Amino acid sequence: MKTLYVINGAMGVGKTAVSRALQHLLPDCAFVDGDACWDIAPFRVTEVRKKLVFSNAAYLLNAYLACEEVQNCVFCWVMQRREIAETLLRKLSLEGVRLVRVTLTARGETLRARIEGDIAAGRRTADVLSRALAYLPLFEEETGAVKVPTDGRTVNELARAIADMGGGNAAEGAANDET
Repeated sequence: MKTLYVINGAMGVGKTAVSRALQHLLPDCAFVDGDACWDIAPFRVTEVRKKLVFSNAAYLLNAYLACEEVQNCVFCWVMQRREIAETLLRKLSLEGVRLVRVTLTARGETLRARIEGDIAAGRRTADVLSRALAYLPLFEEETGAVKVPTDGRTVNELARAIADMGGGNAAEGAANDET
């Protein structure tokens, strides 16, 4: 049975790092980052662009799920409201697919430290910090996903825990073990 892992959480919580580590743990695993499905400059949230990102993500995920050589698929994105994930999931062909939905969480001070480090390293712009902190409480609400705290855990520990949720079909060997 194929498994689709949907990884959710605030900006800076570790979605991409954990998803990449998970991809390297699982056999025959594809990875789709929701941000890549919406990579238009300048970044603006409009109804046309929202429709486009759902279409792009659904197309990629359905293609991977239909491929006989793909057994696992990991998708990550900021989905601060349950209806965002539900809208995407309605567009997917999930017959015979095990669905694992995870929301990565972190305390405010942990998230602040991570994002400030990213800003200092030039990986994020300063405006991300206030948006991420404002979104954080939204992920504490019911999202239809298992909440996984990231505080004090390494990327590899988190990826292994999520792989176990999908039936423990992780390959031997792991991605790097960073926080």
